[in-house]
Amino acid sequence: MEFKDYYKVMGVKRDATQDEVKRAYRKLARKFHPDVSKEPDAEARFKEVGEAYEVLKEPEKRAAYDQLGANWTGGQEFKPPPGWDDGFEFRGSGAPGDGASDHSDFFETLFGRAGPGPRQAGRGNFDMQGEDHHAKVVIDLEDSYTGPTRTITLKVPQLDAQGHIVTRERVLSVAIPKGIRAGQHIRLSGQGGPGIGQGKQGDLYLQVEFHPHRLYRADGRDLYLDLPVAPWEAVLGASVKAPTPEGSVDLKIPPKSRAGTKLRLKGRGLPGNPAGDLYVVLQIALPPANNEAAAAAYRKMAEDLPFDPRAEMGV
Repeated sequence: MEFKDYYKVMGVKRDATQDEVKRAYRKLARKFHPDVSKEPDAEARFKEVGEAYEVLKEPEKRAAYDQLGANWTGGQEFKPPPGWDDGFEFRGSGAPGDGASDHSDFFETLFGRAGPGPRQAGRGNFDMQGEDHHAKVVIDLEDSYTGPTRTITLKVPQLDAQGHIVTRERVLSVAIPKGIRAGQHIRLSGQGGPGIGQGKQGDLYLQVEFHPHRLYRADGRDLYLDLPVAPWEAVLGASVKAPTPEGSVDLKIPPKSRAGTKLRLKGRGLPGNPAGDLYVVLQIALPPANNEAAAAAYRKMAEDLPFDPRAEMGV
């Protein structure tokens, strides 16, 4: 995917004020509007300018984009690093809005969230509930088992008196629900944008993701664990210790097991009703031939066991 330099598209410096960005957009929109422009690529340029402005006009999107761009080293192929927008608080749903289908894959990858927009609190013209805000937060997988209270720090972009983007920190104490899964949301009532008139304050939705774990991979409520076993344990069968998030268990390895064999530990996944399962995926670990005795054992095995691991490949 190609990285898009929205500042270059708009012809403004990275430290441009919001008013400078707005003026640049108006000028370019007039220049490339398909109804009046004589440029051969006017329609494409008009869409490109609109996409750039969609990002740079909003402090939240612009601040997140600036952080992303700071990590770009050049080249055409660009892949957003994991967690690039963690902790940024966005207004509304975060969705691109009308005409989103005209945006590039780059834009959709970064800002293509969907969700409800502002909600009206009453029928009057002057009472409206504040916008809902959202942010992505990353917690430990173990938090889903214990349901702790965590201190979460969010980055809230806003404009200073000169029209430049600045970021302040917002610290919240958040109760993590037991059994929460990656991708689910925690709703903090009244922690969103301020209401208009007598309208209530909006809510804050925290989308939860897990830090990468050294042992487990989560898929919904289920967990996956790669468990190394010795060749003789896999071939002859054995009882071994296997870790789980709630402590180790005795696991029976069936005889004649192969690499990739899945063993299911029911109810050992993330908590819930019902709880998820833990799938143990067997991985054959070969002993190192780091001395003459070990090397001799491998040579004897090669002589005693007529085994061709590539027999089924027809080579």
